[in-house]
Amino acid sequence: MLSPNSTFYPRPLGVTPAASLPQSPSAPLETSRQLVGDDQQDAYYFRSLEEAGIKLNGPQISAVRHGRGPILTLAGAGCGKTTVLAARAGYLMEVSGVHAGSILLVTFTNKAAAEMKDRIAALPGIRPAAARAVQARTFHSFALTLLRHYGVQEDIFGEPRAQHTVLKMLLRQHGMSEAFQPESLLAMLSAWKMQGSDTADLPEQSQEERDAKKVLLGYETWKQERGKMDFDDILLRAAALLRDPAVLKPLQRRFQYIMVDEFQDTNRLQYEIVQLLAAAHRNLMVVGDDDQTIYTFNGARQESILEFDKVYPGARIVTLDINYRSDARILGLGSELVAHNKRRRDKRLRAAGLRGDAPRFATPANAEEEAAWVVNQICQQVEEGLYTYRDMAILHRTASSSRAVFEQLVLKDVPFVQHGASPVFYDQSLIKPLMDHMRLSLNPRAMDALPSALGPLYVSRDAGLEWIQRCEQEQAKKYPLIHLSKWDKLKPFQQEQVKERIKLIKSLHKLKPIIAVQEMRRQFYDKYMESGDPTIFTHYKETMLETLDEFEAAVKKFETVEEFVQFADELSRRHREMESLRRSQDSDAVQLMTIHRAKGLEFPCVYWIGASEGIVPHSTALRHDIPEDQKAALSVQQTDAELDMALEEERRLAYVAITRAKQHLYVTSPASHHGKPADVSRFLLEAFGMEVPDKRKVREEGQGNNQASYRDHGSRSYSGRDNYSRTGNGNIYEGTREHKKKAGTHYTADSQPANAMQRPPIQGGTGQRASHVQHNRQRSAINHKDQREMEMLDERDEDRLSEQRGSGIIRDHKAFSTPGLHPRAAQANSTSSPSRSASHAAAAGVSRTERTETVAVWKCSSASCKAWLRQKPALPSGKVSKKTTSGPPVCPLCSGAMIAGTREVPVTNRFGK
Repeated sequence: MLSPNSTFYPRPLGVTPAASLPQSPSAPLETSRQLVGDDQQDAYYFRSLEEAGIKLNGPQISAVRHGRGPILTLAGAGCGKTTVLAARAGYLMEVSGVHAGSILLVTFTNKAAAEMKDRIAALPGIRPAAARAVQARTFHSFALTLLRHYGVQEDIFGEPRAQHTVLKMLLRQHGMSEAFQPESLLAMLSAWKMQGSDTADLPEQSQEERDAKKVLLGYETWKQERGKMDFDDILLRAAALLRDPAVLKPLQRRFQYIMVDEFQDTNRLQYEIVQLLAAAHRNLMVVGDDDQTIYTFNGARQESILEFDKVYPGARIVTLDINYRSDARILGLGSELVAHNKRRRDKRLRAAGLRGDAPRFATPANAEEEAAWVVNQICQQVEEGLYTYRDMAILHRTASSSRAVFEQLVLKDVPFVQHGASPVFYDQSLIKPLMDHMRLSLNPRAMDALPSALGPLYVSRDAGLEWIQRCEQEQAKKYPLIHLSKWDKLKPFQQEQVKERIKLIKSLHKLKPIIAVQEMRRQFYDKYMESGDPTIFTHYKETMLETLDEFEAAVKKFETVEEFVQFADELSRRHREMESLRRSQDSDAVQLMTIHRAKGLEFPCVYWIGASEGIVPHSTALRHDIPEDQKAALSVQQTDAELDMALEEERRLAYVAITRAKQHLYVTSPASHHGKPADVSRFLLEAFGMEVPDKRKVREEGQGNNQASYRDHGSRSYSGRDNYSRTGNGNIYEGTREHKKKAGTHYTADSQPANAMQRPPIQGGTGQRASHVQHNRQRSAINHKDQREMEMLDERDEDRLSEQRGSGIIRDHKAFSTPGLHPRAAQANSTSSPSRSASHAAAAGVSRTERTETVAVWKCSSASCKAWLRQKPALPSGKVSKKTTSGPPVCPLCSGAMIAGTREVPVTNRFGK
């Protein structure tokens, strides 16, 4: 049973009370009012900014005043880089007399470009016409305008689903339907193009590479024949066009001052475009932070910042080091953490933000307990009026690592916005075939589950379903899949596989869910999913295996397949109910997103979950920690230098997570990940001055066991005491609070329990001159259709920057809310707080006329757990199912007893028979 209450401490587990909390120094209070005297020539500009409420600090003034020549502006997290870019554009126009049309400001997202335009237009003294004349564009927008001016009329083909459909069609034509994943092929093609390479030059050393190249060349031919180009084609063709002096020179004469935002995210092709445009005058200002380079898998190159002054000798370097976002202790933790990277420009941020609270840390037993702790804490903060839901964000490393938190939020009726990814874990394309096999075990004639069963049999879904339906009309079978054993299009061995698969399906409902999943993986599913050249598709496979491991961790808490399938279906049902109550993006809802998506955002309160070894840093960056004999078995070999670079990017990712928080930061490090012990992230220990041994050196010196974690190799080097015990097989022990009390656990004001590692075994967890003429003719350069396409494009598209990199358009963010839990801060502070279910329609913006129905449910009997499940309807005519268990189910969240009750839920047309 999960521990009902979380306990957060001032230090991570393993850090001694003597270790001091990192804290950033306070920033000086002087602003332009003190730093720019009235006798200075440009004082009038800074006085006008001050009147508008814009008071710049010393480094910001230095960057704004920069005139001609290259300048690298290192902008730390929360240091006001957008203000600097807008203010410098205004300075060039108002003080230096630069024509507004000569300024080109390039950024990565349409939202950022629009914000930059608004900021410039809001500057004092800037006329609306001048603000409109400044070219604030994304890379793709600029490139598309250029192509349209020079007569390129192809339509934009950027919708991911359509791209996947075309690739699936080509894979079928070449007999490779099961060989490659469309997402992986598109990711490979995009990475190749963003290096400036032609598709015809794709590698073809292995048979898998030749097959992939054949499909991708067919994809390119399909687009050309239909007059289409994707977003990568836009940049690739624009760069090729700019290599023509007749095209380039007019642009160089026009755009005399170029500024690039988020410079650390530029790939090789984007950097080439910038270099070409700035080559004649070198008036280039780049703004970025090498410590926030977290998109290298999407082509971002940290070298762009690290080697800028080598590419542009004599370039000025200005560091924006005054942070206006975070509490000094939160900022200090992030700064101390990222300082352990070797490949970076040295900088220490100073704090000027509002005071909040010191970071707090917890070590739950596993992901399930972690989710319960976090969601309970959030509910308590809202009920006490400390925050509204929209003030809080939950950040996680990968899509699969949000599964447990998602379930807690849904089942406890906490309104939330999930950014990207598949909303319900069990409905993901990777998990659904396994779920449908279990559904077929419970009901072999569940026809909607059949398509997922055909893929792992290497049978065409469309043709296979057509055959089954035709045979069913002639003679229905208890197991419709059996019809495939008589299909003449299948080879004899395939027909035998169908019979063996049916035998397996028949047995699944008798097994525990965890055994059922493991057996499916062992017999067929892992082999089915592991297709394609490992040197090409390693990233997808890593994500695939991680998701499947998380699936195993999710099913461990269930005793029967029927119980688990019912829970998963209930979760999907509840999600649809919340989706029917979808609200606007500014709704009062918790933000749930990956760390990659959170970059550039800030929240008063942040929960960073999964701060454990194998999660952050991710297991793919820890391969130097495994023994050499195991490393040799890996599908892709990496040098120590490559692994060091991967580890440094993971550390930068942790830095980004920490620096999203303004006043409060909560960090949780589950002690178990996918059923295996997990140490607290080394990044946290390093930030507190703890020494984390280099396992390569440890092995070279012959110290310790190859299988040991860094806790085994030198725990005293960072814990200061022998505060853990193990059984003979090395399992860490986790116990209840009563057990800890009996064991003599004592708590101190500044540390976690002294014997916190003495625990019982952990169970589970896993055509116009828009670019060249005056602004009044610019609007016609991109037609309305282009505009709609470009509005959907975000060059830092988080769907490509998380696990599945193939998509190119941001999915709509959805706010979820259900009746029962939606108090606002004002209500929480009032003397007579309303109940969680009262007046929800008004709070959530739900129409009073919305239809609802009263349904029978099971409610958790625990006062601290608000989980509920819809009761399964009774069978007609007094029929009794042999598989149906009697009595109330066990609570899926806290494992407590459930009691019968009723609940009002919205009426939808998408479920319920």
